Amino acid sequence: MLIPIALSVLLLAGCTTKQTPVETAGDTRLLLDTYCTITVSALNAQSLLEEAFYLCASYEELFSITLEESDIWAINHANGAPVTVAPETIELIKIGLEIGVLSGGYFDISIGRLSTLWDFTGHSGIPSEDAISLARSTVDYRQIIIDGNTVRLVDPEAWIDLGGIAKGYIADRIAEFLIGRGATSAVIDLSGDVALAGEKQDGSPWRIGVRNPFGSRSELIGVVETGEASIVTSGTYERQFESDGVIYHHIIDPFTGMPVNTDIVGVTIVADSSTIGDALSTAVLLLGSERAAGFLDQVPGFIGALLVLENGTLMEYGGINFQAIG
Repeated sequence: MLIPIALSVLLLAGCTTKQTPVETAGDTRLLLDTYCTITVSALNAQSLLEEAFYLCASYEELFSITLEESDIWAINHANGAPVTVAPETIELIKIGLEIGVLSGGYFDISIGRLSTLWDFTGHSGIPSEDAISLARSTVDYRQIIIDGNTVRLVDPEAWIDLGGIAKGYIADRIAEFLIGRGATSAVIDLSGDVALAGEKQDGSPWRIGVRNPFGSRSELIGVVETGEASIVTSGTYERQFESDGVIYHHIIDPFTGMPVNTDIVGVTIVADSSTIGDALSTAVLLLGSERAAGFLDQVPGFIGALLVLENGTLMEYGGINFQAIG
């Protein structure tokens, strides 16, 4: 099924044979403010599928910036006081901070005030310069302090937003859970964050379609072939609105407070983990093509990348096995 996201799994053939008494179960549900598809092959596939979706919802309750019960909500509304949070929240924030360092602050999880200021759902228009300036002044990942199992914000007005990395982390945790419970293979597709766990029984590679940024949602620009890995795609085309003839997209530059002026319209990352792939896909869009290679070479777990530039040029880095269509 091709769902309205940047990636779709093209082939899940060979997951069941007469020699292997496994079943395959899959479903698409609305979680994480998007459509999430999970497919699993196992002896007890349907029950594992239900547990996987439950796990996804549980992580959303930790990482959401909007749910009042979440760890992130508690941190953002603590007025700078330390907040005790789950080990998973600590782990994810630490990864976000590491990518912040490697990207020179372009990937910044303290961007919450800016990301919530821009409305790419209701299209309420462009925020005022004063509002952008005020929100931008709170962005600085170096002001997030972790002490044991607590997190505090030095600036009490700052907000953490894990939207640029949380889906990848959740996909990884679901994949680990399913394989740990005996699944022979699984595809976790959280609207562009795809974790491929296990191997197809026919021995063929996974084939992942990459959306054409210049076409319809169902039009592909090519296919990535890979073994067990994670593939994450992000693009300026995903969420945007038009005002006075100008297109404003959802990738916000933490230094200007505005949608970033980038020459990249789409990026696909192949990595050892979806967590890393998720963060890298956003960071590369922010950095632009000239700085992308040097940045990617620094990141452990990076395998390969495909960049689609605004002029239609395709640029490949690392060990990505990409086959263009047409």
